[in-house]
Amino acid sequence: MRGLKYLSSAACLAMLGIGSVHAAEQSVSIGYQRSSTLVTLLHDSGELDRRLAEQGFKIEWHEFTSGLPLLEALNVGGVDVSADVADVVPIFAQAAGAELEVYATERPSPSAQALLVKRDSSIESIDDLRGKRIAVTKGAGNHYFLLSALERAGLEPRDVSISYLAPADARAAFERDSIDAWIAWEPFLTLTERAIPTRALLDGSDGLADYRRFYLASKRFADAHPEVLQTLYTALEQQGTWVKAHPQEAAERLAPLWGGLDVSAVEQANQRRSYAVEPVGDAALEVQQRMADAFLAAGMLPRPVDVRGIGVWRPAP
Repeated sequence: MRGLKYLSSAACLAMLGIGSVHAAEQSVSIGYQRSSTLVTLLHDSGELDRRLAEQGFKIEWHEFTSGLPLLEALNVGGVDVSADVADVVPIFAQAAGAELEVYATERPSPSAQALLVKRDSSIESIDDLRGKRIAVTKGAGNHYFLLSALERAGLEPRDVSISYLAPADARAAFERDSIDAWIAWEPFLTLTERAIPTRALLDGSDGLADYRRFYLASKRFADAHPEVLQTLYTALEQQGTWVKAHPQEAAERLAPLWGGLDVSAVEQANQRRSYAVEPVGDAALEVQQRMADAFLAAGMLPRPVDVRGIGVWRPAP
């Protein structure tokens, strides 16, 4: 897998087990994105650091801009464990030969992504997408959403004009009418709906896409330290329950961590996420396989992917 070919000297020392931490203390490196809600809250509070310190582990935190670079780092040993990534990301990591283990997932949040058009757009249904310019992030969950929507309408990817754009670029293109539609996800979805007169043509709750989040570890680390994964799983499960039980307080904590967003917008965005952490089951893997097959048919994967080839760690009962 490409990316992170050259690690910093500190990262190399950490990989070799050499560092400045006390000899009796082991390190665990955790990669996350700023949008990794549950891990971001645990990092901010120091709660996870305290729990793992009791087990003799010191956390080395590494922030990434998106899911694919995070999984690349996980694959080459730059980090041991990752926070949540979108459901599509592990599929592309498998296709690249990464040896990973999934240790948790979140229940689907289908309404957390939607296909947006301007309020005065002539697009009224999926059938109207033919020939239109639609923005997605290449290889991301919203890309699968588009493939699923086109299939439902009896259309092929070649029947539309797909623009592969990062969220910020897609938002700008949407605002200046350089594209006709954009499939946005939270918190970009809520922020765009609040700033621009839009209509949500459809979202995942129409059966097009589950929008799950997956938490992964390198197989090497998972095999060596299942006790760390147990602690992580328990902390995530409890944090997810807390977010849903205290929506305003959670939004007040997250808003500054997410770059000073409006608190009410963060709260609204979080309402569309389940944050219900659970073990990975057969139903989740079946959906993953459908996604992998769709990307293979669209020519996006270099080879077929059997999603059951990924390791699955399950918490103690």
